[in-house]
Amino acid sequence: MVVLTLPARRLLALLVSTLAVVSALVAMPTAAYAAGYSAPLQTAIAELTVSSELRTGYQRSKFTHWIDADGDGCSTRDEVLISEADDPVSVGSGCSLSGGRWYSYYDAISQYSSSALDIDHMVPLAEAWDSGARSWTSAERKAFANDLGDTRSLVAVTAGENRSKGDRDVADWLPDHAQCRYLREWVAVKHRWRLSIDSAEKSAMQSLASGCTNATISVTLAR
Repeated sequence: MVVLTLPARRLLALLVSTLAVVSALVAMPTAAYAAGYSAPLQTAIAELTVSSELRTGYQRSKFTHWIDADGDGCSTRDEVLISEADDPVSVGSGCSLSGGRWYSYYDAISQYSSSALDIDHMVPLAEAWDSGARSWTSAERKAFANDLGDTRSLVAVTAGENRSKGDRDVADWLPDHAQCRYLREWVAVKHRWRLSIDSAEKSAMQSLASGCTNATISVTLAR
């Protein structure tokens, strides 16, 4: 029979404890860490999946939006307005907003009333449906429509600009100002939500990108 001395017993206990920790770390699922994507603009465009778009079955109501996710009385729209205000906003009862100033980069105009602004889904809901969201769950579509996890997903702009854009992609609509910024944000949201692009959209994006700084696009993937 082998008799362990006290130092040997301590060494054995330390070894067993170390092996247990290592085993736990090995067993830890990598999915616990959010995946990311990063590439220069032109590469990011090239790496988007190209696929035909399909509008069949689209209804705006399939994207539940302007929810109060954190229960503070302010909807997603309100949260974006509060976050993007260049001058402080006063938040009253029921999340009524007063004061504030917002710079709408689509038309390079500052707005002084929240009622003059729309919150634009950088990638419109219908465009998202066309580009892959039609196969998502209701929960995923809700998350997309209320995405506060990336400031590029939702942007406060002059209402007329948002309504002029409608559900058109980069091939059919661009703001008059800051087009390279718009392109970078469009590409970022497409990657974040793993949305496809069609061939005309890709051609338009590549053409515009040729005149833009080839800046790195980095996102945390939402799905």
